[in-house]
Amino acid sequence: MSPFLLRSAIVALACATSSALAQTPAVSISGAWVRATVPGQGGTGAFMTLQSPQALELVGASTPVAGVAQVHEMKLEGNTMRMQHLPALALPAHQSVTLTPGGNHLMLMDLKQPLAAGSTIAITLQFKDAAGAALTQTLQVPVLQRAPAGPAPAAAHGHHGS
Repeated sequence: MSPFLLRSAIVALACATSSALAQTPAVSISGAWVRATVPGQGGTGAFMTLQSPQALELVGASTPVAGVAQVHEMKLEGNTMRMQHLPALALPAHQSVTLTPGGNHLMLMDLKQPLAAGSTIAITLQFKDAAGAALTQTLQVPVLQRAPAGPAPAAAHGHHGS
């Protein structure tokens, strides 16, 4: 084989490999859902279980249906549960992190329309790795009246995330 053909084959293989890797989701996402709203409701929550093969941080989110999408945590202050913005949520390698009602979750605010049960919305999650490189992952999330039936993901995988 000529050196030119050999180099061409190596370049083609490298491009095919990097293209396949680029399409592999950085994070495995399961059980994703968004709580349905009623007309006039300005915000709602999105919930899911995330698992990454490498340590990452969930640093943000966006969706076309909301003006603001943020990672929030629920924190007990005295006798009152308070919700607050969480700038980054750690995703330890190979551990499930569950976003749940009443716990860490994605808060969708300044909704542009009611979210009807049975519809689906796009949410783009923004991650950073240990080197600070940004990763994004977009998913289609069903809108439901209440959490899907089945075993609680936190019971099966453990809850991590502070």
